[in-house]
Amino acid sequence: MLSQLENSDGLPAVLAPADREALQDLATPLLSDNLHRLAGLVGLNRYNGSGKLVGTAFTVKSRPGDNLGFYHALAVMEPGHVLVIDGGGDLNNALCGDLMRAYAVSRGCAGFVVDGAIRDVETFAAGDFPCYARGVVHRGPYKSGPALLNVPVSVGGQPIAPGDVIVGDEDGLVAFAPEQLPAVIKGARAKLRQEQAITAEIAGGAARQAWLHDTLESFGITV
Repeated sequence: MLSQLENSDGLPAVLAPADREALQDLATPLLSDNLHRLAGLVGLNRYNGSGKLVGTAFTVKSRPGDNLGFYHALAVMEPGHVLVIDGGGDLNNALCGDLMRAYAVSRGCAGFVVDGAIRDVETFAAGDFPCYARGVVHRGPYKSGPALLNVPVSVGGQPIAPGDVIVGDEDGLVAFAPEQLPAVIKGARAKLRQEQAITAEIAGGAARQAWLHDTLESFGITV
């Protein structure tokens, strides 16, 4: 039987505007480097032509090939939620397409992360609504359930809990618990400043680069 949420108060809290704005300016490699280089979904492809994914996980555990839970989530989600669908990685039936994308946009959904298949990829590619999925197939889904909403799921090799922060760009997807957010943002900003300094050093044209040669020399390598 499809899981029922008691009311909107039971939904994951969305990101504060300041946190969302901060994450928009930080690439996923900067975030990943401050998550011990362990966090991050793998094996999913980006299908939107432009746009960055930043939001809060609204999770769905679905029977492979069935999108009844996806439908339910669309109906009860709040603006800022990312619909994270654990479809078991199955590629036999698409769990969403252009109609669900259009409705999600109208509802303020932050994006889709689907461990399963999608279809109507031309529509996704032509727009900026974030969508990541395991693959593509033309065959449509079943709608008979069961499904569970806002339970821990596993997507792209990573456990994701309701309310986790989700960020995606051209390099992929990262997800982490909201209590880690201040430290991750602080660390990513520091990493960005470090990389900007390295870029400036490279632009200076010196043959010896501290960021490169110091590392080599720390391993006893001289060039």
